[in-house]
Amino acid sequence: MNRKGYLLDMDRVIYRENQLLPGAAELVAHFLKTATPFVFVTNNSAPTPEDLVVKLRHLGVDGLSPRHFYTSAQNTADFLAETNPRCTAFVLGEAGLSSALNNSKIPNDSIHPTYVIVGEGSPSAEKIAKAHELIEKGAKLVCSNPDYWCPVKSTVTRPGAGALAAYLEASTGRRAYYLGKPNPYMFFRARRLLHRQTHEVMMVGDTMETDIRGAIEIGMQACLVLTGSTRLEDLVDYVYQPTCVMSGVDQLLAEIEGEGSSARLPVSSGSASAAGGQLGERHHSEHPLRSRPRPAMTR
Repeated sequence: MNRKGYLLDMDRVIYRENQLLPGAAELVAHFLKTATPFVFVTNNSAPTPEDLVVKLRHLGVDGLSPRHFYTSAQNTADFLAETNPRCTAFVLGEAGLSSALNNSKIPNDSIHPTYVIVGEGSPSAEKIAKAHELIEKGAKLVCSNPDYWCPVKSTVTRPGAGALAAYLEASTGRRAYYLGKPNPYMFFRARRLLHRQTHEVMMVGDTMETDIRGAIEIGMQACLVLTGSTRLEDLVDYVYQPTCVMSGVDQLLAEIEGEGSSARLPVSSGSASAAGGQLGERHHSEHPLRSRPRPAMTR
């Protein structure tokens, strides 16, 4: 019996720019057919799990339900409900964040909230000013994830929740607390949804700073796929290393079905030649068309 469970990032692991990546639909179908526990984990706090079910259905992945998704919005709501059950919140974010807080019975409060909570979105200048005022009056600043920016297309990005939180940190002098990946609490709560022990779970992601770091720090296996943020030669820049490296989830499926490890690429080498020419896109901070390096995605 295969007792392993899987946590999977979504953007640039399962799809890119609303196109499924090779092997993604087949991998999910295999998980469903074999009753292998899996959950998609995302730092995007804007969508609800129901939204994500619809998105993947449109992309060609059927059979999913909201229980197959865990977002940074849900993680934020879980953390606050567990650590301060009677708290209130002033929210800068979209429907996914508001819905998660509502499900955890955390009420909105624009007068004297316990927390100002920041997620993805484009709040008005007036709402940002109100958040600043409330933090100065004593509300604690919480952010659903630390991402300064997020990819939209191969050459286009958008500001992330971490960027707005950093703005409020600068304006108020208060430090934010960041949930989502790589906070170990995100991985702890997502792992519980799989009903597996930590060592029985593998995180599959494309970003070293969030997916791989968080998994390694909590003691999970971590599979880096080269379809997104990280190239094989980038690994020499990191103290922590993934458990394995694969070109994409199609190779992960081949390994699962074949019960072998031939699809894995060497982890220890930092050279492009070690990958046999199979490399992912450049890291977000090093796009080759940009004359000035993009800042790191997270702290």
